[in-house]
Amino acid sequence: MTAENQGRGADALMAAITGEPLSDEARADAAFMAEHDSAAADVALLREQLRIIGHALAEPPPPVPEPAPVRRPSRARRRIRTVAFGSLAVAAAASVLAGMGWLVTQAGSGADSDAGASSADKAAPSVQASGTDFGSPRYLACSRLVAEGRAASVEQVPGTASVRVTLDMTRYYKPDQGERELTFVVDENLVPGLREGDQVLIGIPRGDREPDFWAVGEQDIAPERAWITASLREGRELTC
Repeated sequence: MTAENQGRGADALMAAITGEPLSDEARADAAFMAEHDSAAADVALLREQLRIIGHALAEPPPPVPEPAPVRRPSRARRRIRTVAFGSLAVAAAASVLAGMGWLVTQAGSGADSDAGASSADKAAPSVQASGTDFGSPRYLACSRLVAEGRAASVEQVPGTASVRVTLDMTRYYKPDQGERELTFVVDENLVPGLREGDQVLIGIPRGDREPDFWAVGEQDIAPERAWITASLREGRELTC
């Protein structure tokens, strides 16, 4: 690109950003007007993106429901969603700023602008679900055990904040069958209010010995059970 073309591109970009009226001489310059029209379209797109981000950030966050007294994992999921929302807003703002920087560096270049846009598209971050939420096909593929049982005993471990929970197993999802009785020592905060006779759903990742997920009571277990049932077939086809 010649110095003359670079200067024309920069002038066209600045005119598009400031919105200043164009002189008759500029309007008579076909190359300048092509640069100006292209820059004006890019600036309009960036302004619209900033408007959308501004509205999104101005909206109050949805109220966070109180966690169910026996559902510690639900609190963790709400925290993940809150962090994800904030991260998405930051990523969107960064994307717009990156786009503005690209616009400045690429001003005045037709073919170079197309190549720059292609590179920006390839470099744009993507947001994908982790696929490891409890009950998802990926979780099932990477789990050692997913099963339901009934609390046969719940005993405080002396001198600790842990409880020893013995479960009479009633249903295995993965593997298809297993021990009739399982015992775990867990932090009492993970299963607050757990009592003998309560129905429990647990999940243990591959390579672990203790559950990383507890759901207690039919109200909490029912939606998880439905998701597990729907994900089992796909989970068997995945490799961890």
